[in-house]
Amino acid sequence: MKRAPDSTVLKAMRRGIEKESLRVRPDGRLSSTPHPAALGSALTHPHITTDFSESQLELITDPHASVEACLEELTQIHQFVYDVIGEELLWGSSMPCGLPADDAIPIGQYGRSNIGRAKTVYRTGLANRYGRRMQAISGIHYNWSLPGLTEAEYFALLRNFRRHGWLLFYLFGASPAVCPSFVAGHPHDLRELRPGTLYLPYATTLRMGRLGYQSEAQDSIAASFNHLESYGAALEDALTRVWPAYEKIGVQGKNGDYLQLSTALLQIENEFYGKIRPKCIIRSGERPLHALRERGVEYVEVRLMDLDPFSPIGITAPVCRFLDVFLLHCLLADSPPDTPDEIGAVGRNQEKVAARGREPGLRLERGSQQLALEEWGGQLIAECAPLAAQLDAALGGSAYRHAQAAAAAALADPALTPSARVLASMAGQHADSYTTFALAHSRAHRATLSALPLPAALAGRFAAMAQESLAKQQRMEMGDALPFEQWREQYLSVDQLRPHAREQFR
Repeated sequence: MKRAPDSTVLKAMRRGIEKESLRVRPDGRLSSTPHPAALGSALTHPHITTDFSESQLELITDPHASVEACLEELTQIHQFVYDVIGEELLWGSSMPCGLPADDAIPIGQYGRSNIGRAKTVYRTGLANRYGRRMQAISGIHYNWSLPGLTEAEYFALLRNFRRHGWLLFYLFGASPAVCPSFVAGHPHDLRELRPGTLYLPYATTLRMGRLGYQSEAQDSIAASFNHLESYGAALEDALTRVWPAYEKIGVQGKNGDYLQLSTALLQIENEFYGKIRPKCIIRSGERPLHALRERGVEYVEVRLMDLDPFSPIGITAPVCRFLDVFLLHCLLADSPPDTPDEIGAVGRNQEKVAARGREPGLRLERGSQQLALEEWGGQLIAECAPLAAQLDAALGGSAYRHAQAAAAAALADPALTPSARVLASMAGQHADSYTTFALAHSRAHRATLSALPLPAALAGRFAAMAQESLAKQQRMEMGDALPFEQWREQYLSVDQLRPHAREQFR
């Protein structure tokens, strides 16, 4: 284990949150109304957008130097949203509410500009490739950076996170059950807990298992985290290699409507369902892979966190603090190069913990060993203890040590995990169904957030941002010079993926 950075560097740690939630009607059914204009443009608003569906909000904070400030901003964004959406609720669980027929789940709309049309066509492609139900799953993305890290250090972190990320499935997975509408007409191995609830008894996060963000096509992407060159090469291959099943779909239908952006294995970089991604802030019109190759890694995006259905904003301060400690551990622990065999074992470990993580005696693959989850997890959490103490010493207080201790307690007693608490709650006061459980908590979260004061000046600032975002979208629509098809071909050109391109597409 390398030595932790000094207190000056630790104080400069930054984290930001992207939180997805479905908008639902008071009865818990998916909202069919368009993205409210009073929230601004989903294309250009810096803090309030949509994910896959027109009914699926994504709330985005700035990067912050403290967990408290990050969660305060996330809370304030929620408050503004609730002031706008009337009687609707934000669904508090990752797995969806009662869903209509697949083709009735509305795809996000982003206006008439070329970029806006591309965002909608991309989502149409997701629907045609994977189905709309899978895209209606929601989660939390945790963006994290530490100043002064080299590219090699970030990729060492990425390798260790992929090796050990199953621990976060166990500790924070909160989707052991689903509404039957989610799997209607599709084969599955779920059991009926009671009418209206399907589950697996030891599951931690069905969202991250075979029912969730999984793709047989993407399983063929052997993206190594050994260095940017190997990662970029794997991603470029997936973005340019025609995939037979997607070639059959085609780019346009007989009537000229677009069915997807391309016939490649990945339409664009965001389609890659990694549990963590290296990221670089992109410039206008720039492809993410080009940005990464040009300027290197600026932060990492953790993508495996479920919404916490017991939290009004989907995540709590102790969880954020453990993520900080865990990411620091991934950075500082020895990180040998990955191999195709190890990447395969990592995938099997993740599937096991997603579906069976609380199963007594569950064993995972570590090299040539079969190691008990409790033993391996105990080693990792114990190694986090001195890092938690160093963070507390740098930032003051004892909150990081408490977060590490809470993780140790949950490993020792699976009943303390969110997934177990969800099932216990459904077996108790919410004995009807998964929907009843999630709806009751969503209503309670709305009441909690609506009772908090939102200063008039802050409400005014959000309203002004909404209006400016609408004006910005209009300017973009008026400024397009190329026909969409020509724009699409240029944007998807392999030249836009390569570093040091002679002319960056705008």
